[in-house]
Amino acid sequence: MTASPLTAVIDTNVFVGACLGARASNEVIAGCLRGEIVPLMGTALLAEYEDVLGRDVLFERSRLDSAERDELLDIFLARCRWTRIYYGWRPNVPNEGDNHLVELAVAGGAEVIVTRNLRDLERMDLRFPALKLMTPEDLLREVRK
Repeated sequence: MTASPLTAVIDTNVFVGACLGARASNEVIAGCLRGEIVPLMGTALLAEYEDVLGRDVLFERSRLDSAERDELLDIFLARCRWTRIYYGWRPNVPNEGDNHLVELAVAGGAEVIVTRNLRDLERMDLRFPALKLMTPEDLLREVRK
């Protein structure tokens, strides 16, 4: 019997890390492409992905050129479960721009938000006890247990 895939919100910084060759980020994105992780996607997160991937200066040391990053994003998006956010929880993350990650996770029933930005997300005012916050390394340790 196969375990059901983990449902997760993959923060932009993890996808960028995969484009830059960060090993743990690569493995998380590869897990999404293999169907081991079901990534959620929403309007705000997609806009953030597209904005950040368009900043060529961030990718000067990337092993992927712009066209390859766009292709990887298209393949990744094909594996994502589109999730609409009907209710804004406003968890009051110190960086207002990160509230949408929590709202997407709650709307889609995600088990985890995978991010390199634990510091801000751990300081949210509104807590969701069933939702975990993990770095890519933490997630990989968890799924390998």
